[in-house]
Parts: sequence; C-alpha cells; structure tokens
Amino acid sequence: MRIMGLDYGARTVGVALSDELLVTAQPKEIVRRDRENKLRRTLARIEELIREEQVGAIVCGLPLNMDGTEGERARLASDFAETLHRRTGLPVFMQDERLTTVESDEIMDSMGIRAEDRKKYVDMIAANVILQEFMENHPDEMAGWRGAPPLR
Repeated sequence: MRIMGLDYGARTVGVALSDELLVTAQPKEIVRRDRENKLRRTLARIEELIREEQVGAIVCGLPLNMDGTEGERARLASDFAETLHRRTGLPVFMQDERLTTVESDEIMDSMGIRAEDRKKYVDMIAANVILQEFMENHPDEMAGWRGAPPLR
C-alpha cells in the first residue's frame, strides 16, 4: 500500500506518493486544469493513479491562514478532500500546509532549480512536503499500515 499526497490549487493539483514502506515521499506529477471548478479530468487522473500505484489513503494539504483560521482556500481544499473520499472510498486526511511553499523553495534551491523554472515543479514539491510531514507526524498510523494490503 502507498499513500498519496495532494496539494490542491486553483488550477493544479500536485501529486506525491509514498514509497511502499511508508517512510519517504516522492513527487509524482502535477495535474492541470483550465478552470478551478472543472474537476472531472482531475478526479479521473487521481483515481487512475490510485489504481496504478495501489494507494490506500490520501493526504490533502489544508491551506490554513497563518493565524490558524480557515479561509476560502481551506474550505475548497476540504470540499475537494470530501469529494475524493466519496468517489474513492479511501480515508482522506488533512495536513496543515502552512509554509510548504517556503520549504518547497528551499528544496528547489538545494536542487539547483532556477527561479524561472520553479513554477513547473512547486505544486508537486509541495505535495511531497505535505505527505512527508504527515508521515513523520503520524508514526503510529504508519507503523500500522506498513505491510497492510490496500484499504480499498
């Protein structure tokens, strides 16, 4: 079983996947769409990845305001997570994603990715950070899932 991490944005969803041991996260891809409310193809691609990669749980970034309150973006991310849960039947967890963009920039700095190229990678790197933080902050759940069959 693997865990999928998602960074939900207005026109993109960054995707990351855990390794099979549920120890590390790796960036996978960015799913793009023309408009925010056009989710059919986005959901279809995520469902395809779930099947291909034997995903048993999903972690979505929750873009809280810096003071910890939920704004419009957090509500939209929560709605997206609920839609994913209904469509896939998988457990969907929310992970605070404050400062993931800053951390993503630091990662891209260390990788030598030029500033003008970062837009191509930032959502996927942010999904990776979200998933890695979730796995590190929930060691008991990770231990229980290691070696388990997919949850579907």
